[in-house]
Amino acid sequence: MDDLLLRRVRPGLGGKLSDVRVNDGRVTAITEPGSPGFAARVVDGHGGTLLPGLVDAHVHLVQWATSRRRIPLDAARSAGEAIELLLAHLLATPAPQSELVVGAGFRDALWPDKPHKGLLQRALPGRAVALFSADLHTLWLSPAALKLIGRDHPTGVLLENDCMSATAQLPTAAIDVQDRWVAEAVSAAAARGVTQIVDYEYADTVADWTRRGAPAARISCVIAKHLLDQTIERGHRTGDVLPDSGGRLTVGPYKLFVDGSLNTRTAYCHDPYPGSDSAGSLELPPDSLVPLLRRAFDHGLIPAVHAIGDRANTIALDAFEEVGCPGRIEHAQLLAPSDVPRFAELGVIASVQPAHQPDDRDVADRHWHGRTARAFPYRSLLESGARLEFGSDAPVAPLDPWDGIASAIARTDDDRPPWHPEQAISLPDALAASSGGRRGVAVGDVADLMVTAADPSALSPSDLRGLPVTATILAGHVTHQI
Repeated sequence: MDDLLLRRVRPGLGGKLSDVRVNDGRVTAITEPGSPGFAARVVDGHGGTLLPGLVDAHVHLVQWATSRRRIPLDAARSAGEAIELLLAHLLATPAPQSELVVGAGFRDALWPDKPHKGLLQRALPGRAVALFSADLHTLWLSPAALKLIGRDHPTGVLLENDCMSATAQLPTAAIDVQDRWVAEAVSAAAARGVTQIVDYEYADTVADWTRRGAPAARISCVIAKHLLDQTIERGHRTGDVLPDSGGRLTVGPYKLFVDGSLNTRTAYCHDPYPGSDSAGSLELPPDSLVPLLRRAFDHGLIPAVHAIGDRANTIALDAFEEVGCPGRIEHAQLLAPSDVPRFAELGVIASVQPAHQPDDRDVADRHWHGRTARAFPYRSLLESGARLEFGSDAPVAPLDPWDGIASAIARTDDDRPPWHPEQAISLPDALAASSGGRRGVAVGDVADLMVTAADPSALSPSDLRGLPVTATILAGHVTHQI
């Protein structure tokens, strides 16, 4: 008896109607529909398309789970509008005076005014308010919130390392509450076809996920910079399966930051930002980056290096070349033309987030003026032989790979024309980048699968964003079904 029988599904884009059998977590047969046989569980695909399960290669899971409960500020077009949105929400949903007010999603790179702690104090006198930017690289605090974490700051607007250290000091929900929120977020991801998530939370993800137990998706637990020694002492290596997890939890790569972000104008570039002497922020210079990469790789940890600006990417690629190890560059948003072929040459994966391109196009047009032809250069990377892996960077963008797939194909997410359409890629390539490199479904494959209600190749990019996923299967176990 098989573990699972998927009836009336169409394996692959444009596939023919078939039955698919799964046993011991793998696809064991693809047969004509209605073929005889028994299975412990039968799922009727109703003629839907069977595809590999989706992988979100870059998520901050606790922050994503928490942000789903924060006051949304993404519609704000100024600091004043952000405060108006905050006040409107609090008027509709009052909170105790003693409770920290938390908002998220603002993008201040195009604002005509500047965020400041004084604006929050005037709007909400004495209230502790913490507002996170969409890219998580800026934290806007009220005077009461600064006092809450024992800090003083002239503007209350904290960037990069200051932002991240202050974030860690802010009050959070109880651990059991956070764990429940995370489980709900992973289940919601499974409903979009996700079978694997790479968790870049800036915490001891190995310990956190060991506590939480087996989730509704495979989790790769990324190692934060400050946990290198501890990870080496534990004997953990990238790819190791964690005990008692049913194979669902593995040790991920080792994360380092070279620069900041575009929206905070801290992405480290070869050229200064227009109207400024600053070319961004170098968070980890080569003489610090190289030894960390070497030590991590010598102990079996694959480095994942955050680099957004073109100079940051050059530094990261130089470091990989000097150490002689494979790895990943997270984001790779702006690249020097000479660096594009180096990803394939050095065996460095381009881990990118296509939904950021339509979100950031206006900011890029202003702050990377004259350079945007080499921003988010997905087709150039693919044509050079690089491996692309897609993620969301949730909560910077929603944890929904279909949003990224559609953005990579269309280079827009609204009624405006595509932005640099010469860098658009095909649906099969976008699906492969969202599926850990898998293309289609074959006998012998790991049964991490999804069934979509329609064939994605028959849909427009806008329709892809809302494509229903009727079933998600993880190692032969159904994690979502409608």
